[in-house]
Amino acid sequence: MELRDVSVVRDGKRILDSVSLDIGASENVAVIGPNGSGKTTLIKLLRGDIYPYYDEDRPADMRIFGEKTWSIYDVRSRMGVVSMDLQGMFGSETLVGDVILSGYFSSLDIFRNHEVTEEMRSGAARAAEYMGVDHLVGRDLSGLSLGETRRTLIARALVTAPEMLVLDEPMTGLDIVMKSKFRKMFDIMTGTGVSIVMITHDLTDIPVSLNRIIMVKDGKVFADGPKKDILTSEVVSGLFDEPINVQCVNGIYSMRMDE
Repeated sequence: MELRDVSVVRDGKRILDSVSLDIGASENVAVIGPNGSGKTTLIKLLRGDIYPYYDEDRPADMRIFGEKTWSIYDVRSRMGVVSMDLQGMFGSETLVGDVILSGYFSSLDIFRNHEVTEEMRSGAARAAEYMGVDHLVGRDLSGLSLGETRRTLIARALVTAPEMLVLDEPMTGLDIVMKSKFRKMFDIMTGTGVSIVMITHDLTDIPVSLNRIIMVKDGKVFADGPKKDILTSEVVSGLFDEPINVQCVNGIYSMRMDE
């Protein structure tokens, strides 16, 4: 992903302001920042859900997978996305198996106009097994725990064998045990060659394998670099405008307010 002087404007307000940023094909990145800082807007931009603001005085340049112009369907097949917004879009009676299959169509269910092939069914079955939800495919979403729902959505994102998996606040609402399991799961994924870009505001969500941190504040890149250099008490305090103490135990970072 290559961005040069890219802005996003809504209702006259710059949600992203002249952002220049590269994310390499093999990088594993965490994007962190306060609520309303522009994190999710950045991901929607990269996914092609929204487009940059056109400024004649300072034209933006944006390339996705090396292409300046791209098919939205090609991007979505190469970039799997799991978000809190997506979780709420599915009907509660949608079957787990259909949720996973819908990843092939970027849809919110399987509809009559969708031609589901045996190859798709096999791919969905593999994704379900990989995420440990193969025993749930005949159940509907309303009967799942939060952790099972998230794993189902990750399976949906994986069916097209994407090069990059984008996770928007994937551990929100999970307890400490489930967070640990998800971190380990994402570490395993990166070891298989899937690049992960994770959006979060909680340092404890960041898996050990995500080595680069991009901090976003007020629509701009506040800091960008290796985890050991960026996740310090001084830098994180500046990001949140509060005195914050950052600690690291066994590669897992956490933060607390200084009193």
